Amino acid sequence: MTESLAGFKQQGLEISLMTDLTLDQDGYLAKLDDWNKEVAFKLAAIENISLTEAHWEIINAVQAFYKQYQHAPSQRPFVNYIANTLGKEKGNSIYLMQLFSDSPAKVAARIAGLPRPTHCF
Repeated sequence: MTESLAGFKQQGLEISLMTDLTLDQDGYLAKLDDWNKEVAFKLAAIENISLTEAHWEIINAVQAFYKQYQHAPSQRPFVNYIANTLGKEKGNSIYLMQLFSDSPAKVAARIAGLPRPTHCF
């Protein structure tokens, strides 16, 4: 089952886009090629997140992980990758949860236009 992002509702927030984007049942882009920065802002709005420079740093890092390993990282590899690439002050669960809520690996992957991380509940 897929849903169009136009009209996708979560927590009372309705998002509409000019383009016809399709999300899977978990809210991830059905076609990864549809992702761009405008889409990221819309996906972040669904999560009630206002993207900052700190968010973009993590989004770019998780996209680099995907490009290198061909899958989105689950939580532990995500935290370790951020620690190794951006430093331990950013590669810890508390920092990442402040940016991306209770499930940073899933939320960051969703906003970054990546598929759902494997082994994430």
